[in-house]
Amino acid sequence: MGENTAPAPESFCAIVGQHAETQGAVVAFTYAHEDISFAALDEAANRVANGLGALGVKAGERIAFLGKNHAFYFETFLGASRIGAVMTPVNWRLAAPEIAYILDDCQARVVFIGEGFANMIADIRSECPHMTAVIGIDAPDYTGTDYRIWRSECSAARPAHHVRAGDDALQLYTSGTTGKPKGAVTTHGTILSSRDAKAAGAEIRAWQMPVPGDVTLLAMPCFHISGTGAGISTMVAGTTSIILPEFDPGKTLDLIQNYNISKIFLVPAALQILLNHPRVAETDFSRLRYITYGASPIPLDLMREAIRIIGCGFVQMYGMTETSGTIVALDPEDHVPEGSRRMRSVGKPLAGVEIKVIDEAGAPVPVGTVGEIATRSDRNMRGYWNKPEATAATIDAKGWLRTGDAGYLDADGYLYIHDRVKDMIISGGENIYPAEVENAIYSHPSVADVAVIGVPDARWGEAVKACVVVKGAAALSEAELIAHARQQIAGYKCPKSIDFVAELPRNPSGKILRRELRAPYWAGKDRGVN
Repeated sequence: MGENTAPAPESFCAIVGQHAETQGAVVAFTYAHEDISFAALDEAANRVANGLGALGVKAGERIAFLGKNHAFYFETFLGASRIGAVMTPVNWRLAAPEIAYILDDCQARVVFIGEGFANMIADIRSECPHMTAVIGIDAPDYTGTDYRIWRSECSAARPAHHVRAGDDALQLYTSGTTGKPKGAVTTHGTILSSRDAKAAGAEIRAWQMPVPGDVTLLAMPCFHISGTGAGISTMVAGTTSIILPEFDPGKTLDLIQNYNISKIFLVPAALQILLNHPRVAETDFSRLRYITYGASPIPLDLMREAIRIIGCGFVQMYGMTETSGTIVALDPEDHVPEGSRRMRSVGKPLAGVEIKVIDEAGAPVPVGTVGEIATRSDRNMRGYWNKPEATAATIDAKGWLRTGDAGYLDADGYLYIHDRVKDMIISGGENIYPAEVENAIYSHPSVADVAVIGVPDARWGEAVKACVVVKGAAALSEAELIAHARQQIAGYKCPKSIDFVAELPRNPSGKILRRELRAPYWAGKDRGVN
């Protein structure tokens, strides 16, 4: 008698249910000074689940969220999970044609929208034939169904559906190498293997260990794995997240001061903006234990300033949407003000993560040799939504996922990023593929040829530059072409500068030689990423 033989939870929504029973009064999320306890979160998720079921949403179908960060995003995510539906958060910074493509591609049945997106959803609704309902979350500009009222009218009974580890949970869209984004599908099992401290056991690192009373500031967007992953992590750990609609340095400093924030994830560009804020010197950072950062390394001078002013532990994270977030990390003890070789690395693999560096044929290369980074673990995505060929090109039969990053391992197992195998640009933490930008620019009637590259940028890490060949004697200005692109793609993807050239360098088969275009801008740097 007495031994607990209850099966381990197979989903994060089941863990939230456990927290509701054992620590129901603990605050799960705070948004705009409104606290949501684990008990309230659990009940709201049940109501959402039943409401979605009444709208005809079935297991395996997708719903979507279009809006800035909000605590109710996690309610809808949990509710969808409880009936086996899949959440697709959409990048609200995208242009209308890009958003319409994603909503149509994922076949979202129900779309939750935040304030400011009513006109956009009305404009693109005819392009989304699968959409049967739109629900506004704190959206006074939307005159249709209101989330709070809709939720209150739904049953609070726990749905009978049993969620299994292999069921799809989350579909995040990544920029596409051919100009169209792909939906990376993550299962419940993947989410738990990435974020359940118990799964890592004794191998868990000190900074990963959840501490009762932890308060995490969630300032990165939930349409990225960094934002959604942070919220899932605190729900699984049973701790608290304070949610900002979007990163704001002044509000971030206020929350650090007033809410005893202990953990934050930021991209380096956001950290730099925070350190440049006039009130940073007045802020009490004594309760802040860790700042985790990713998307690009932090320059040594910026790190020195951060250590001097903030004084907490810093953790560099390396991962991608396709790996459900972090797979390699550089620990706080490797961040030293005087600098070291290891600070140029992204650290060592986390527990349960395998890393190898391979050549074009997929064979491992020796230590210290640059090749493509590949990874295998339970954290890898199940695949790309409805794209079996793209999935097969990324994940092989043995489960190794090609990251598209070029790097090398040293003798101690530290991983160094050297360049990118793919042509992706990372600007301010956002992934941008040249093909998307080139397609937008090439649609201008005066453009004969175009190539897009990433060049170093002191603030954003990299900036988008377009090299354009104009047709005949056509007159075309930089401002005109950037404005044309902005009508079709998100502003952050548009070129910050344009070089008008007579021709583009190509190899004998006609492929553009981007490395030749990039070379002058990266001269003198010891790696081809910033």
